[in-house]
Amino acid sequence: MATPVIAKRGKKPRGTLAAAAPAGGQVQSLTRGLTLLELIAESHGSVALTELAQQAGLPNSTTHRLLSTMQQQGFVRQVGDLGFWTIGAHAFVVGSSFLQSRNLLALVHPVLRTLMEVSGETVNLAVLDLSDHQAVIIDQVQCTQLMRMSAPIGGKLPMHASGAGKAFLAHLSDDQVTALLHQKGLHYYTPNTLMSPQSLKANLAQVRKIGFSFDDEEHALGLRCVAAPIYDEHGEAFAALSISGPIARMTDDRITELGALVIREARQVTLAYSGR
Repeated sequence: MATPVIAKRGKKPRGTLAAAAPAGGQVQSLTRGLTLLELIAESHGSVALTELAQQAGLPNSTTHRLLSTMQQQGFVRQVGDLGFWTIGAHAFVVGSSFLQSRNLLALVHPVLRTLMEVSGETVNLAVLDLSDHQAVIIDQVQCTQLMRMSAPIGGKLPMHASGAGKAFLAHLSDDQVTALLHQKGLHYYTPNTLMSPQSLKANLAQVRKIGFSFDDEEHALGLRCVAAPIYDEHGEAFAALSISGPIARMTDDRITELGALVIREARQVTLAYSGR
């Protein structure tokens, strides 16, 4: 009968590695080595060999042998007097090739089309322009309805009065929002535009709570929009998916449904783009 493995620091043990045979097509030593590499990365610093062995469900001797092999290739290294293990420079070199090869537009465009087909509304991809703190539409798939949202590629959206803009603002602190408002002000678009810092900050708090932002005719009368952020590898919201349409179709009952849909797809894009 196998002895249960006790994980430290609240992490779940990967005890199945030691006893279970690898899945079809997998090389056991490679699978174990990659698991150790992942565990070291999750430690956010350095970790002792015995702790790694416990988390992976491997004997200390096997763990040391695997680490020594990866050390020779530069993927891990030992640091400090206690010889804790940390990520090596070559792991960064290999991982950085992913950053060079990824293409946001190529990744997201099929998602936009799927979102349009499921929602029946126009779907946009916007990025944050840090030079003037506005959201910029860089891709769009329009719905087939006669009445639909239409904004040009390259069009800019106000941060305080658009779904994408508020998705970005919600990830700033109140002090950062205050500084931005001093710089940009609050431009009036419709009677629904949030025109006071207090009302905007309360709205952003709600965005953080529910996970998606909501433009309720704040930029254009008759138009509603829901949006959710896409994160980079640093956890920064740098892009956003949004679904926009007329209030006649984007009713109160549909807002929650569309909000959940855009959150789900934004999370999938984040995972594919940044691995988070």
